[in-house]
Amino acid sequence: MKKELHDTITATITGLGIFLPERILSNADLEKMVDTSNEWIMTRSGIEERRIASDTEFPSTMGAKAALQALNDAAVEAKDVDAILVSSMTPDYLCPSTAALIQHEIGAKKASALDIQAACSGFIYGLSLAKAWIESGIYNNVLVIATEKNSAYVDYQDRTTCVLFGDGAGAALVQKNGSGYAIRHVCLGADGEQSELITIPASGSRIPASQETLNLRQHYLKMMGKEVFKHAVRRMEAAASDCLEKAGIAQEELSWLIPHQANIRIMEAIAKRFNIPWERVYRTIQHFGNTSSSTVPIALSLLDSKEKPKKNEHLLLVAFGGGLTWGAALLTKV
Repeated sequence: MKKELHDTITATITGLGIFLPERILSNADLEKMVDTSNEWIMTRSGIEERRIASDTEFPSTMGAKAALQALNDAAVEAKDVDAILVSSMTPDYLCPSTAALIQHEIGAKKASALDIQAACSGFIYGLSLAKAWIESGIYNNVLVIATEKNSAYVDYQDRTTCVLFGDGAGAALVQKNGSGYAIRHVCLGADGEQSELITIPASGSRIPASQETLNLRQHYLKMMGKEVFKHAVRRMEAAASDCLEKAGIAQEELSWLIPHQANIRIMEAIAKRFNIPWERVYRTIQHFGNTSSSTVPIALSLLDSKEKPKKNEHLLLVAFGGGLTWGAALLTKV
């Protein structure tokens, strides 16, 4: 028997916010930088343009702006935030945490602060923690932020990766019950055996920075695209199906699928395997490219403002990233 929402404490997204840098890097711009073409990029990724952060914009500053927008959306003040979770694979620093920098930036003086490193799946990982904290009664107001400055780690000499990535941030305030999107269920997974498929080889303690690592361009993102594609489709489909089954929701009951905006071909494959109309697969990739973990909250925020889902409509978030990691979250409008 299905439980009615809010019979007990239900973690609910009550506020959403995004930040996107002003600078636009178009396919025409990339044609002047690397051996590529608009047709090549569009065919393989579906991306027309992406946003690039300025020299004074960082994951912490972008994340702070998205967070303040989410707080404003929920009519909650920063002083009342209990915890801040930040997903980023491109943090300001290895130490201190980007979450701590955002905590100071927005004036959330009583909030705990924690970074999450789950690559492109990080926002969904963050929602799982926020759901646990809210529903266990540990916290009342949890900010989940995904913020990425991919341009700092993209090798603009590698045409296979530099055309894909952009910068941006998305945020969600999670509270108990309230009006917004109830987090019905979250499914997570990982496979460290495939960790070499998406890496930033140098800068960690295993391969510290040196002149050699700079010369070898090991501080940039490396990705084995064909292998990533195969794993991404299979893992995202499985996570999505598992999440729906455990929440007791049929595919036909879904109003929207919001996948990680990594590549249009991956999104098309998911839609076909998942038996959902293409017009119900929400897409932002054409305008913003792959913004890593922030693609899902950016898409969710834009869908909320533009499509205005109605009460009891179901939305499914699904993502896949380096690690390998993956996850899905079922939301219901309340």
